[in-house]
Amino acid sequence: MRIKLNKTNIKALEPKPQRYEVADTDTPAFRLRVSTNGIKTYILLYRNSENRQKRLTIGRYPDLTPEQAREITAKKLAEVALGSDPAETKKAARKEAERAKAATLDGFLKQYEPWLTGHRKDGAASIKRIRACFSDWMDKPLAEITPWLVDKWRKERREQGRAASTINRDLSALKSLLSTAVEWETIEQHPLTKLKPVKVDTKGKVRYLSPEEEAALRAALEAREQRKAEQRDNFNEWRKARKLATLPQRSGYADHLQPLVLLALNTGCRRGELFGLEWRDIDLDLRTLTVRGVNAKGGTTRHIPLNAEALAILTQWRKQQPGDGLLFPGKEGERLDNINTAWRKLVKDAGLVAFRFHDLRHTFASNLVMAGVDLNTVRELLGHGDIAMTLRYAHLAPGHKAAAVELLTQTGTVTAIRTG
Repeated sequence: MRIKLNKTNIKALEPKPQRYEVADTDTPAFRLRVSTNGIKTYILLYRNSENRQKRLTIGRYPDLTPEQAREITAKKLAEVALGSDPAETKKAARKEAERAKAATLDGFLKQYEPWLTGHRKDGAASIKRIRACFSDWMDKPLAEITPWLVDKWRKERREQGRAASTINRDLSALKSLLSTAVEWETIEQHPLTKLKPVKVDTKGKVRYLSPEEEAALRAALEAREQRKAEQRDNFNEWRKARKLATLPQRSGYADHLQPLVLLALNTGCRRGELFGLEWRDIDLDLRTLTVRGVNAKGGTTRHIPLNAEALAILTQWRKQQPGDGLLFPGKEGERLDNINTAWRKLVKDAGLVAFRFHDLRHTFASNLVMAGVDLNTVRELLGHGDIAMTLRYAHLAPGHKAAAVELLTQTGTVTAIRTG
């Protein structure tokens, strides 16, 4: 069907059950497509240099008048005559626009997030970390995130009191994003390749529980259990007075907090490792707990023997959790992501100062070293990749440094200092 594509004729065209096209009588390559919902679109039909038929959308009526659309069509046909392909040129321009948008930190994050969350168990946390720590850079092109800019950011973070290890973790998440941007050819080169992390004192003071603090923590756990039991009894009395069905009497732990905390003290497992434990990871007969590589920070599976207390804890908890899934499921059976509220209250009730859940792991390691366990065994139990991380506990080994220094007096190297 051919008509003169002018306002009058175009306006008269009505939609049909199936979309259709009409060609212009003067320029057959210039066409108008009428969709089933009445939308009218100018189309250019042409053949490229390889003699392949191509279509190019010019624009919509009445956004473009027939005269404007005809003028654009004439220019595009001239490009075709010179060997160009307007559809491919438009596609490349659109792709470049998308690439430019993605090249900003915010734009690339939108592409990076579904991939990272699908490939890394901590993917969602990493995305959240980047958005929180680098919120002022969201509109900045990736290639403009320079070492100078990062140094300025690090200086500001240190002035805010952030620990060097925290700054390094935040920056590591950003550097991983930039590495992926290079791999995906979003940017040509990594702008932070030569940037070194902030130096961290890996042998700094380790926070661990003294015997008195550990006793206070255990007492707070027991007191919490007692309160939970009393609350349950009071609730049952209230229901009984109203002739309502009461909750069954419960033996064992009130909830997951006490077994979780005590298991951390006795195995040195990280919080995330405990959250990811399943009953298939526990062998009560062989008295072994397995941290599978998929849940371990270093990605390597390790096996931890269960001492008497850990075995008793898990034996009791098994009676309360008969399923085959997670050891410590959330309310809906999902994996726990935090116990922050209960933990903060517990620490407060125990009177502990500046004590984190992760410090239970430090307490486990410190107690082992002070009991004379060699550092390599401690390293294996903690799952450290090398001995360097474990050396932070070396000063707790009973008397080895004092004994070494004392050798000086035995050999007569040290001259006694007389006073008076």
